[in-house]
Amino acid sequence: MNAHSLGQPLARGRTANVYAWEAGLVLKLFHDGFDRASIEYEAHIARAVHACGLPVPVVGDLIHINGHVGLIYERVEGPSMLDLLQHNPWRLFEYAKRLAQLQAQMHTARVQADLPAQRQKLESKIRWAAALPANAQTVALAALASMPEGDQLCHGDLHPANILVTAQGEVIIDWMDASRGNALADVARTTIILLGAVQSDQLPNPVMKMVARVFQQAYLWAYLHLYSQGREEFQYWLPIVAAARLSENIPEVERWLVAQALRCKLRPRI
Repeated sequence: MNAHSLGQPLARGRTANVYAWEAGLVLKLFHDGFDRASIEYEAHIARAVHACGLPVPVVGDLIHINGHVGLIYERVEGPSMLDLLQHNPWRLFEYAKRLAQLQAQMHTARVQADLPAQRQKLESKIRWAAALPANAQTVALAALASMPEGDQLCHGDLHPANILVTAQGEVIIDWMDASRGNALADVARTTIILLGAVQSDQLPNPVMKMVARVFQQAYLWAYLHLYSQGREEFQYWLPIVAAARLSENIPEVERWLVAQALRCKLRPRI
């Protein structure tokens, strides 16, 4: 099969498109610019996370089609949590609580795999954030160094579009940014993604902006209710994670991310 006979994608993303494949399977075909090592890493993480019992799709072979690299995955039938939220905004508190519960479950999982350190990933991203002023970069790196590292499984890109809702329950997808690190930094990442959509044209509909803002607040309240000691530390993580996200070159949210990153400060030693 070649790329021209795949038909229309089932889903489009910033890193890859997803196509129907053989019975019970889909093909995640990555865009130009993604090297084989990164894709092999995603497959490695997906297998390790599935082995520890978390709700993730089974990953199959890595293949090549017309110069593109793809991964075969188990086909998961169901809309994303984002789709459900857009069609059923009155259920936002239910979805927000469920997102927090899934993330908390993930943070307590024990994965038998060699994962990259979250701190190193954040440091590298901050150094590559071209939009971040040099002095702000220095402060952000110092702020990062002042934070506790942690040893939790962190998704690195958890948001409603990366949770599929099936008849058997939710399934978490897209583990390319997974790492071992601080759970509250992972929560800060989810928060920055959600608030960035509210603060930019990623959500042009003003009603959906309001829904997303309330969803974010409800999600954060639900998570911190489970982890009540983390509220103060979480506030220190937010600008650090915003600084790191600037490396992803998302023009519509860049100005807002810079403003958040400028709030970085050292966490006092306890």
